[in-house]
Amino acid sequence: MAERKKLLLRLDPQVYDTIAKWAADDLRSVNAQIEYALRLALRSVGRQPRQPAQPDDAVPPAPADPDE
Repeated sequence: MAERKKLLLRLDPQVYDTIAKWAADDLRSVNAQIEYALRLALRSVGRQPRQPAQPDDAVPPAPADPDE
């Protein structure tokens, strides 16, 4: 897994409280909610970062055929 960047973020208390409530509603941490909101914003303007390639072993195997 790639190392995650650390960032100091200053927010208006009302913005923080709103994000914290949204995070609680979605069962996420405030940090995860901020990242989620940023990804939504990036996607909405067509700037979503590329997803890293998945290794072949990351693909789950096909389910077993019950007839065999």
